[in-house]
Amino acid sequence: MFTPKRFLQAAALVVVVAAASTASAQSQDHYGFGTPIGPQDLSKYFAIPADGAGLPPGSGTAAEGAKVFADNCAACHGDKGQGNPAKGIGGDRLLGGRGTLASDAPIKTVESYWPYATTLFDYVKRAMPLSAPGSLPDNDVYAVVAYLLSEAKIIKPTDAMNASTLPKVTMPDRDGFVPDPRPELELYH
Repeated sequence: MFTPKRFLQAAALVVVVAAASTASAQSQDHYGFGTPIGPQDLSKYFAIPADGAGLPPGSGTAAEGAKVFADNCAACHGDKGQGNPAKGIGGDRLLGGRGTLASDAPIKTVESYWPYATTLFDYVKRAMPLSAPGSLPDNDVYAVVAYLLSEAKIIKPTDAMNASTLPKVTMPDRDGFVPDPRPELELYH
């Protein structure tokens, strides 16, 4: 089904590709440098939606993710995802905090603040680790996401995360967010 969201995504992609192609062609002709941009290059600029469209191939388990976390994440986020603000590194707490968002002292964690597991994957893929954002291979991203979801008791420790299973994960506070309907989207129905 071609929804308004899909229409806007498709329109944005067309604009970006057209602009990139034009700029690339101009720079190649006029300045003698540049290369055409392909879908793989563009993919890093688009977020993974809740339904998982665009998730890359690969897979990972909590056991594999424990090692990835220890090697790449624990220095900032603590060895158990408890955060590391005392050491001045400022890594956020990742676990706990369920039911706190509507309180006077909200704790924003994987368990309380992420409505979709695909958003967690997307964030880890693009922004982590802080010292080398986007450097983790897809299997490692799936694994560290599986580890965090397992530690938060959202999935079983034996569950593998991949493009098929990740969008099916129901996050604890999925229904704790208020929709933000945009009236202008009604124009495209």
